Order: sequence, then structure tokens, then C-alpha cells
Amino acid sequence: MAGNDSIEQRLVTAWEERAGVVMNGQLQGGREAAFRRFRETGLPAPRSEAWKYTPIRRVLEKLPPLAMGAGADADAVDAAQTESLGIPGLEGFRVVLVDGRFRPDLSDTSGLPDGVRVEDLREVAGDPVVLARLDQTGDAGRDVFTDLNSAFVQDGVFVHVARGVTLEKPVLIQHIVTASTPTLVQPRLLGVFEEGSTARLIEICRTLGTAAVMTNAVSEFRTATGAVIDHLRLIEEHAGAVHINTLRSYQEGKSNFSTNVVTLSDGLVRNQAYYLPDGEFCETHLSGFYLARNGAHVDNHTLVDHAMPECYSNELFKGILSGPSTGVFNGKVLVRQDAQKTNAYQSNKSVLLDEEARMYSKPELEIYADDVRCSHGATTGELDKEAMFYLRARGIREHQARLMLLEAFAGDVLDRIAVPEVRDHIDSMIRERLSAH
Repeated sequence: MAGNDSIEQRLVTAWEERAGVVMNGQLQGGREAAFRRFRETGLPAPRSEAWKYTPIRRVLEKLPPLAMGAGADADAVDAAQTESLGIPGLEGFRVVLVDGRFRPDLSDTSGLPDGVRVEDLREVAGDPVVLARLDQTGDAGRDVFTDLNSAFVQDGVFVHVARGVTLEKPVLIQHIVTASTPTLVQPRLLGVFEEGSTARLIEICRTLGTAAVMTNAVSEFRTATGAVIDHLRLIEEHAGAVHINTLRSYQEGKSNFSTNVVTLSDGLVRNQAYYLPDGEFCETHLSGFYLARNGAHVDNHTLVDHAMPECYSNELFKGILSGPSTGVFNGKVLVRQDAQKTNAYQSNKSVLLDEEARMYSKPELEIYADDVRCSHGATTGELDKEAMFYLRARGIREHQARLMLLEAFAGDVLDRIAVPEVRDHIDSMIRERLSAH
């Protein structure tokens, strides 16, 4: 986004040029309101506390001018490329977005059970469920990048699972960015899960080329009473990519929502997640693993807002950093006065493989109720020397011992991946990267 104008001014110009290009006329009011909020707020200032260790404005100022929407080579992406960027052996339903645009010719949702819809958000923008739920998961996750996505939203995925329906096979959502030219991509995912439903969603974000690109993705989930939802996001992009994704989750009573974000990118990634368990006996499980190398920057920023009593949340983030890479964790658990008998746990652990690597960790508890069980903690250090000595003393070579300890360190998070094919695929990716160090 280099140039004489400010970043905000260039986005204003892009908005004015594209104001008439909408998914549906009924969404225009929400788009205009989102852009007004964006103009009023602007991008985070250098001294913004929430972005203290991720200087996003400085990073964006160094980018070349970014085109909006699909790149020049988006139409050339074919089924063979899509398959190569997927997960070997995974049986499920496939949705493909190229540069944020839904590609029905590359997607396969045939055989969905009755009561399940997986559709192009553009095509169903006027649907009553979409109109009632899009951008309606609370104000906590409504930051400037969410507003920017809402203002420009055109394409995306809509997943709707009806009351009592169990989706046996996972839905694989592939976000492919061509990166053939500098591009700003802003996909949207809206998941609405009715009472007593069950589903599993897997998102994969990958780039093909090497041009400077920015992805500003927003995922919204509304989980009704008794629903059980499992979500995973894998991000693997090149060094020239800036990736900001925001997850906003709203839960009704006795629901269970789990999410796991695995970050293996060589560029800058900011994972933002906001959870509102807004009913009694909710369970919220959030976890993440990040492997940062070669100057990568990975920032995980979370908020769990416990507003109701008798709820449970469990948060675990682990990272391995090498070379001049940077990791950031800022996780906050808020327990409001009425949220008695809340159980909330938060942990962040990081291993630094080189003296150049940097990790900034800030776990937080803000508690206004008096009958709760809450804990948090953070550790950052090098590999356990005693464990290394133990393995070396038993004839295991240093490189192999190091790999064994690092894989064991990541195991707590990766064990939360329920689909064997996905777990095996991510295991092999991590092992390959660690073996090269």
C-alpha cells in the first residue's frame, strides 16, 4: 500500500469506487455503517496497546498498492492445484475460495444431508438467516479489521446446520490466494448451527505465488443450545503475505465450541478470536500451535467473555520460534459479576531455538465474580537440557533427540485435532520444518 496518500485514504477511494458492487441491496446499510466505523477509528496507531508488538501500520505502509478482489490468475486455478493444496485421504465436503471468491466449479458439496446448507454467501445474501446473523455476534470482536471486511464483503461461505442434524463428514474450506499480483483479499465465513446440531469445519489458507498480499478474513459462528461444533484453521503462507483473521463466536446454553488454529506461515499472521458463551453450562475450547522461522511474525490475540454462570473454558497456545522470528500472545479471560461458578484455564508456552527469536506473552484474568476457579500462566525458554542429556545418554543422536522433544512439546495442542487425516498431515508438515532446522 505504498504511496503518498494514507492507507485509510486509499481504502476510502477503493470503497467509493466499489460502493455500488454489493452482494445484495439489503446488505448495503450494514456495509455503509461498517465503513463509517472504519473511517472514524482508522488503523491501529503505533502505540496502540492491542497492537503493541505487531506494528501493523508500519507493515502495511511498506506494501505495494494492493488490488481489490480476485487476482489476474484466479480463473486459472484448477482442480489439480486445489487437490494438491488439500489434505490427502480426507473424506468430506469441499468448498474452494480463490482470492476470496467462491468457486463452485472446484467445490463439491454433493451428498449433504437434509438440513445442511453449504453455499456461496453472495448467492444467499438475501436469505433471512443470513440477514439476521451476519455481523451479529456482538461488539467485542468488532475491531477496525472486522469493520473493513464487513464494508467490502462480497464473497464467502455460508454454513447452516438445522436443528438436531449431525454432519458426519467434515466440511473442508480451502482459501487459496494466487499471490500473482499484490492483492487485498477479504473472505467471510458465516456458520449458523441450530439447537442440538453437530458439525466439523476445517479451513486451510495457502498461497500459490510470491507477490505481496494481504488477507483480512472474518469468521462468525453462532452455536445454539446443545450444539457441538469443532473448528480448525491451518495457515501456511509465504514470507510476503500479511494475514489477519478474526473469529467471533457466540454460544447459547449447554453448547460446545472448539477451535484450533495452526500457524505455519513465513509472513506476518495475526489470529484474533473473541468468544461469548452467553448461556449457562457452555464449554469453550480454544487452542493454537505456531511454528515461526525465517523472520516470521505470529500474533495470537484472544478474549473469552464469561457472561453467564456455570461455564467452562480451556485455552492452550504453544509455539516454537527460530531465527529472527517473533511470537506474541495476548489472551484475556473476563469473568463478569453474574458468571459465578466459572471454570477458566489459560496457558501459553513457547520454546526459543535461537537467541535471535523473541516472544512476548501477556495472559490476563479479569474477574468480578467471587465463586470461580480460574488460572493462567506463561513460560518461555529453551529446550530442556536434562531431557536432551537423558536422550543423548541412551544413544539417540542430537538432531533426533531435539526433534523428539519438539514434537512432544507440540503434542498437547495437536492431540486436540480429532480427524486422523488432518492430524497426520499437520504432523508431517511440522516434522519437515523442524527437521530442516
